[in-house]
Amino acid sequence: MRLRKHMTSPRLGFTLVELLVVIAIIGILAALLLPALSSAKANAQRTTCLSNLKQINLAVQLYAGANGDTLPAAPNTMCDGMFTNSFEIFYKPLVMSYAGLQGAPSPQDRLFACPADTFFYNDWTPVAAGWHEQSYSDYSSYGYNGCGGTTNTPPTLPDQASFPGLFGWKLAAVRNTAKTVLVAELSSFYPFSWHEPQRLPPGQAGANSARNAVSFADGHASYIKIYSDTGYLVATCWYDPPAGYDYKWSGD
Repeated sequence: MRLRKHMTSPRLGFTLVELLVVIAIIGILAALLLPALSSAKANAQRTTCLSNLKQINLAVQLYAGANGDTLPAAPNTMCDGMFTNSFEIFYKPLVMSYAGLQGAPSPQDRLFACPADTFFYNDWTPVAAGWHEQSYSDYSSYGYNGCGGTTNTPPTLPDQASFPGLFGWKLAAVRNTAKTVLVAELSSFYPFSWHEPQRLPPGQAGANSARNAVSFADGHASYIKIYSDTGYLVATCWYDPPAGYDYKWSGD
């Protein structure tokens, strides 16, 4: 009698249970990796923003060096409103050439564009666009600490000269340069945070202690909390913060 050999064909696929196990493992890995990837992206954006601020800070200091040590006395440096289309703290056209840029301000000037600048507030309403995309901001994500004076023609605010800020200051005259803001993210003037977004409290123009990238008169840049007196609808650059904050707007 001849014995028949039973040939077993190789399995060509996965069972349903095996597929479900693989999908579950992929889901778990994705849940673990996505927060890390999001955090890495946020850190990279902050690093880029801090690098931009250091370079722009150097351009402002080069401007001062070429102008008798005098910091920019930019036109429209009135700081006379928060959520208007006439922002008063821009200085980009004055220092562009010192940053190696030529021509008129453009949204293509990546040095002046924070990669996290993807929204801003207009009368407490979030706008899904970057400040660096707006012509009235000179296509810049950054602002100069330029309160304390104005080259505007009257009328101006009667107490404009009493505001802190570096309008027309001599760089060498600035006291405590390690804490005096020179250039900062525009969001710090209001403040809110591009890097750690949060919904503004009802009826408030800003969120106290929102974290922003800021550069200082000594040239360094840091990621710090910005004080907001939430009882007033005014820009943060109108007053120095209380104790416990690592910056000031005033040069004295």
